[in-house]
Amino acid sequence: MVTLFILVFGSLLLLGIGWLGVTWLSSWRTAVRVALAIMFLFTGLTHFSDMRHDFVEMIPAPLPMELWLVYVTGALEIAGALGLLIPRLRRPAAIGLVLLLIAMFPANVHASLNGIPLRGEPPMSLWLRLPMQLLFMGAVWWTSLRTPLHATSQANAPQPA
Repeated sequence: MVTLFILVFGSLLLLGIGWLGVTWLSSWRTAVRVALAIMFLFTGLTHFSDMRHDFVEMIPAPLPMELWLVYVTGALEIAGALGLLIPRLRRPAAIGLVLLLIAMFPANVHASLNGIPLRGEPPMSLWLRLPMQLLFMGAVWWTSLRTPLHATSQANAPQPA
């Protein structure tokens, strides 16, 4: 739930900063993209915190339940977060993050079905986790992969001679 809080309230806060004069944050797409970067940076860093052992327990068989897998996924989340902020890397980072969200979803299913706690708290139920994963993937797609309508209409517009 912390991730959803970061995404929603981070987006609103960043958009508000945009409306106060930081013009590059004044669009919804940019504000949500930066909030996604903050969210993925936060979640990636948790893979290197005390929570790393909880994450190891979430890894379903037949994957090895080894710490290195947790570190790799955390590093990929951090790299993806940074990539969202760099225009030349945005698209590959977004594709990587969507694939990573898909790849890590079985761990969430495993944790939910087997009652594996995270920070001593019961796991999030699947009926809530699946829509959140879809929201995160949709937000990454919308902010970093989808071509804005005005960009395609301008590209198809007749050019002055």
